[in-house]
Amino acid sequence: MDANEILDYCLAKKGVTESFPFDNETLVLKVGGKMFLLMPLERMPLQINVKTDPEWSAELREQYPQINGAFHMNKTHWNSVMTDGLKRDLIFKLIDQSYELVFNSLTKKAKEEIINR
Repeated sequence: MDANEILDYCLAKKGVTESFPFDNETLVLKVGGKMFLLMPLERMPLQINVKTDPEWSAELREQYPQINGAFHMNKTHWNSVMTDGLKRDLIFKLIDQSYELVFNSLTKKAKEEIINR
């Protein structure tokens, strides 16, 4: 799996925007102005940071050595995921949950604006 595949998958979701607010290397994907995925493009192997349900995070970290608490982020809610060796379906499931957690935290008005675009 490569960065373009992840980017295309994310941009297919409603209301997603991309930017580089921190530096020229870390791509940030947002929904409703809130981050749901960070991807340092220069890092190899490819890594993404995603928001994850805390209970599932604990399970994932026990089961997969590629998944750890995200550096410089709230480790209860954010995971760093090295994509090498993980199934594509799991990576997409992690992205989906991150998007949904952030989308569901938006105001009713913001959600409606995204849905009705």
